Amino acid sequence: MISRLRGVVREIRDTQLLLEVNGIGYEVLTAPSVLSRVEARVADNPEIELVTFHYQQLEVGRGIPVLIGFLNEVEREFFIRFISVSGVGPRAALKALTQPIPVIARAIDEGDLGLLRSLPGIGEQRAKEIVAKLQGKVGKFALIQTKGAAAQGVEPPPTAVEEEAVAILVQLEYKRPEARQMVKAAIERNPKVKSVEELLNEVYRQQRVATEPGTPHPGAGCRVGDGGPEAPRGRRRSLKPTEAA
Repeated sequence: MISRLRGVVREIRDTQLLLEVNGIGYEVLTAPSVLSRVEARVADNPEIELVTFHYQQLEVGRGIPVLIGFLNEVEREFFIRFISVSGVGPRAALKALTQPIPVIARAIDEGDLGLLRSLPGIGEQRAKEIVAKLQGKVGKFALIQTKGAAAQGVEPPPTAVEEEAVAILVQLEYKRPEARQMVKAAIERNPKVKSVEELLNEVYRQQRVATEPGTPHPGAGCRVGDGGPEAPRGRRRSLKPTEAA
C-alpha cells in the first residue's frame, strides 16, 4: 500500500495532479480544497510530499488502484472518517470537499445542515446522516489552520477595521497569517467591537488569557504593593541611613 509520496509536481488538472517520483509519474486525485493549497505551495518549489489514501476502485472483472493525496495525516484521517458515513464513497467525498476541511468539520460539529447541503452531491438526507454519524467526533479537524486558503464564500471578507488591525499587528512584528488569526479569534470572542482600538484591546485580552504559565503578562511589574510603579522607589526612600549603608 502506498501511504506517502515525495516528488515533483509535473501537471495540475481539475481534480488531480501528476507527481513524478524517481522518474515514475503517479496520478494522484485531490479534493478541490486541498488542490488549491497544493497549487500555492508549488508556486515557488514544485517538490512536495503528499500523504495518500490508497484503495482499489472495483469495476467489472478488475480493480483499478487509486491514490488520493493530502497535505498531512490529519486531513487523511478526516477523509477516512467522512467516507465512513453510509453512501459516501471516496469519489463522492472528493467531489464534496470543495470547502476547507476545518470549515466542513465545524459545520458537522455545529449541525449546520445548510452548509453541508451546499457541498456537491450532499443533499438533505445525506447531510443529516453525516451529522448523525460524525457530530462530536470531528472537533480536532476544525482546528486545522488553512494558512491563507480562503473559505470560498463561507466566511465574509475582512472589514476595513479588521484589515487595519491586521496591518497594525504586522507593524508590531507579528506575521500576517498569525495576525489575521488573532483578529479573527477576537471577532469571534466579541463580535460587537466596532473600532480598531476596541478590536486590538480584545486581541490583547485574548492574548493575556492565553499567556503560558510562568510568562509575565504586560503590566505585571506595575503592581507592587499599593504604590503602583512608584512603590519600589518609595521603599528605598524609607530606608534608614544605617540600613542604606
